[in-house]
Amino acid sequence: MAKIRKILHLDLDAFFCSVAEQLDPTIKGKAVAVGAKPSERGAVASASYPARSYGIKSAMPMAKALRLCPELIIVRPDPRVCVERSQLVMDILLEEAPKVEPASIDEAFADVTILRDSIDKVAEDIQRRVNTEVNLPCSLGGGTSKLLAKMANAHGKTQQPKDKPPNSIMIVPPGGEKLFLENFPVGKLWGVGSRTEEALEELGVETIGQLAASSIDMLSKRFGKPGRDMWYHANAIDPSPVLPLPIQKSAGRQMTFQSDTKDEVELKHTLRRLSAEVGRQVRQAGLCGRTVTLTLRWADYSTFTRQMTLHYPIDRNDQIYAAAVDLFDRFWLRGELVRLIGVGLSGFGERHHQWGLWEDLKSSKRAADLQAVLDKLWDKYGEKSIRPASDLYYEPAYYMYEHLRGEKYC
Repeated sequence: MAKIRKILHLDLDAFFCSVAEQLDPTIKGKAVAVGAKPSERGAVASASYPARSYGIKSAMPMAKALRLCPELIIVRPDPRVCVERSQLVMDILLEEAPKVEPASIDEAFADVTILRDSIDKVAEDIQRRVNTEVNLPCSLGGGTSKLLAKMANAHGKTQQPKDKPPNSIMIVPPGGEKLFLENFPVGKLWGVGSRTEEALEELGVETIGQLAASSIDMLSKRFGKPGRDMWYHANAIDPSPVLPLPIQKSAGRQMTFQSDTKDEVELKHTLRRLSAEVGRQVRQAGLCGRTVTLTLRWADYSTFTRQMTLHYPIDRNDQIYAAAVDLFDRFWLRGELVRLIGVGLSGFGERHHQWGLWEDLKSSKRAADLQAVLDKLWDKYGEKSIRPASDLYYEPAYYMYEHLRGEKYC
């Protein structure tokens, strides 16, 4: 007899806002939105729970959010810190669960079926560690499938006070799946969008229970394969496995400028910074790559990509930047406005170097040793502790952390 599955879904509550509060505790408990100013094509990336009480939601234009709450504090995200905190949480999950499937930067599924502890205890242990070790609130849902775990998590959050992160846990016990689902509006079912919800309501199907009692043939005829999937989900049938991420095949970083730019100095500074982030990423993963990719997006949103494949794999910041800036110099049309710039590294292989006939071995060894020392310093003191002199007066917007009072922009 097959074991009853134990699946958890973890969601970091108002993740970007929670990270912002770590960086600036003075905004904790206030109406905060993470994103850019309205003048910078800003939209809300995340809203704190006090901000949500005003009706502010993710993806809402920042100008509208400010109209709803003139005292709203706008905070710029720090992508590096967010990625770092996310990785710390994923590391905890990987230590606590045999299988982990990240779904985004702030959520993941975990299969804990083979663990002896109850699913409730595993969820409590994970939540306690995330709360104490990373100092972030998180909510967990659990059940016999990914569908049940995600829906239990969403419902558990609604049962908590609305003025602070829920930090909730809700587990659907085996055998109670259909009872848990049946009274929810059909639009709450995972995978049912607003248009499908309207179409179902036209058929007289308003709850998940009514959907479960519908004819699977009728749903298939009306909606095709998605109709069959809806019927299975409504009947709490979801055998989809928790799938760990495949082996990494590429690494990359990109940045969208607040306003389109043709400033060559700014573009190359940004290229250097992105190359350093990619280098740091691949070294931490123990990887080396041979193919460097440059991505440019023009003002009209068209995207241009070029690659360079080297004779040997690289992982140092200066090597990645040298290839990326070579591509940039060859293919950027001077004066062309750039909206986005990106650097990637792929073609991973073993860490070795085929020395060239005229290559300065001493200089190459010195550069590698310097990179290793820099990595140790960055690990201990942060990546702003030491950097190239050319960056001293350059602080791109996505590295800035500041919060701005809403009334300045109304």
